Amino acid sequence: MCGRFALNVSPEELAEVLGLLDLEDFPARFNIAPTQPILVVVSGEPSEPGSNRPDRRAVLVRWGFTPGWVKDPTQFPLLINARAETAIGKASFRAAMRHRRVLVPASGFYEWHRPSKQTGEKSQPYWIKPRHGGIVAFAGLMETWSSADGSEVDTGAILTTAANATIAPIHDRMPVVIKPEDFSRWLDCKTQEPRDVADLMRPVEDDFFEAVPVSDKVNKVANMGADLQTPVTLDKSPSPAGKKTPDDGQLSFF
Repeated sequence: MCGRFALNVSPEELAEVLGLLDLEDFPARFNIAPTQPILVVVSGEPSEPGSNRPDRRAVLVRWGFTPGWVKDPTQFPLLINARAETAIGKASFRAAMRHRRVLVPASGFYEWHRPSKQTGEKSQPYWIKPRHGGIVAFAGLMETWSSADGSEVDTGAILTTAANATIAPIHDRMPVVIKPEDFSRWLDCKTQEPRDVADLMRPVEDDFFEAVPVSDKVNKVANMGADLQTPVTLDKSPSPAGKKTPDDGQLSFF
């Protein structure tokens, strides 16, 4: 699952890595939570006639996917994640998988190790970031929901897959990572159908991420400082995680 993440890089670095045009300045964010605006990358037409460079743009969407066919969002679960294994065929995500695939840039994400209740231990948060630093791009989906009065809300979700060997001791799910060489293929919804990009929705290599234990300050959305990523020393190694129910990425709307 991915329920919190961070994006604390410069706009210049983000624009260079993702090949963005006209990226406006934005503040560093260390504790991005569901229902908040998130930056996603979409692909449009080539920037100039005859150019192979795509018009790759950054837009803001609300983190919490609402399918276009939903009549009343207040009566619909907030979908912050979509399971990669089922998104192609699931009614909520089928159209977005075909027409509105996006990238969600991040500096890393947070995950909580939840031990079995018998141990009496508290949940331990981890800051999970690329081992060699830099920006990571998660696979995402976007949908614009329109109300009866004509107002529109752009919404998004992050695709998740089975955890790799590094993340599995903490949680059984992790975000799908799209590598730079695959950005164009993932974003190309004109020639690349969902089945053509299914091979990209797999766990990233075991050595891609490192998991750093951090304090429980990240538990509170109101805490937004860089100190959320300060490492802490654990008294002992985490006990085996408790049994988890399947992750459907659903939270209440409010």
